[in-house]
Amino acid sequence: MIRRLVLLAATLAAWSLAWAASGRYDYILPPPWAVAAAFADNTALLAHHAGITLAEIVLGLVLGGGFGALAALGLALSRPAALWLWPLFVATQALPVFAIAPLLVLWLGYGVASKVAMAALIIFFPVASGFYDGLRRTDPELLDLAATMNAPRRAVLRHIRLPAALPGLASGLKVGAAVAPIGAVVGEWVGSGAGLGFLMLHANARMQVPLMFAALVLLAAAAVLLHAGVGLLLHRALPWAHDSLETSP
Repeated sequence: MIRRLVLLAATLAAWSLAWAASGRYDYILPPPWAVAAAFADNTALLAHHAGITLAEIVLGLVLGGGFGALAALGLALSRPAALWLWPLFVATQALPVFAIAPLLVLWLGYGVASKVAMAALIIFFPVASGFYDGLRRTDPELLDLAATMNAPRRAVLRHIRLPAALPGLASGLKVGAAVAPIGAVVGEWVGSGAGLGFLMLHANARMQVPLMFAALVLLAAAAVLLHAGVGLLLHRALPWAHDSLETSP
């Protein structure tokens, strides 16, 4: 807790120094107290748009995480599918999100569906990659022992490969929770009637820079809290997959 407070104080101090060094032009970089005032003056507005964006992020995380886990499982169970589809999954990561977002808005409309799909697409690959690597890197000694005991393939998957791959899935979900807001906000920038991305665009067009920064700070805080929440849930679900850095002296 003390470290977080120190980090917050250092961030605010650096922000204030950057504002002073920039010439104290609030329309370029507003100071922290101006952003705090924007929070106080627009609490209901920010809460409304934040609720919409947060719903899009959570739905995208659920869908992207679910499809990513299923895709990784399918690739691990079928070598031909892995040989043909995994390079395709990797190639899709070279596509810029701004190129995909207009298509999703065109196909799914200006509502929540296109933003959820955008968030799910960004989350999909980290989850699929982490889980797939975990499934491929099962301890060979355990697999040899299972083969010696003539264990069926389903039992090997359920009792050996899946438990060994869960830390990889957890890592992918935590990365996905951190990057999920990117998809939702990009979708809102391309076409939306609500959300923090929509609010940021309109605030910027009206030169309401403190309000735009307030929305940006709220978005960053939501990403941090979501990442921490997912990490806490996964820590409780997988207590045996501890972080060795946390236990080292």
